[in-house]
Amino acid sequence: MNYLIAFVVGGGICALVQVLMDKTKLMPGRIMVLLVVTGAVLGCLGIYEPFAQWAGAGATVPLLGFGNTLWNGVKQGILEEGWLGLFKGGFRASAVGISAALIFGYLASVLFSPKMRD
Repeated sequence: MNYLIAFVVGGGICALVQVLMDKTKLMPGRIMVLLVVTGAVLGCLGIYEPFAQWAGAGATVPLLGFGNTLWNGVKQGILEEGWLGLFKGGFRASAVGISAALIFGYLASVLFSPKMRD
């Protein structure tokens, strides 16, 4: 049942983003920023954690989850280091995910030799 819930929630988020892309003039970069900020705001309001507990990977994998991770890092950084943690916390919380994306993206480009389109 957990897989089904994660699939439906993740698919629903992706479907809403696709509707935004098709029906508005928002550029994909702005939609990505909107998702990250929405995740951070929902985390700040205390809404995201119960939602993520229920939805599992369907809520934590998309960009909403990244925004929530940034928020949790900033919150933890402020609690530990004061206002300096405001700047360090987000970097510390998201460093592993960003590093993994860069490394695996590079490895995929080496292994599968992408070709440029004309």
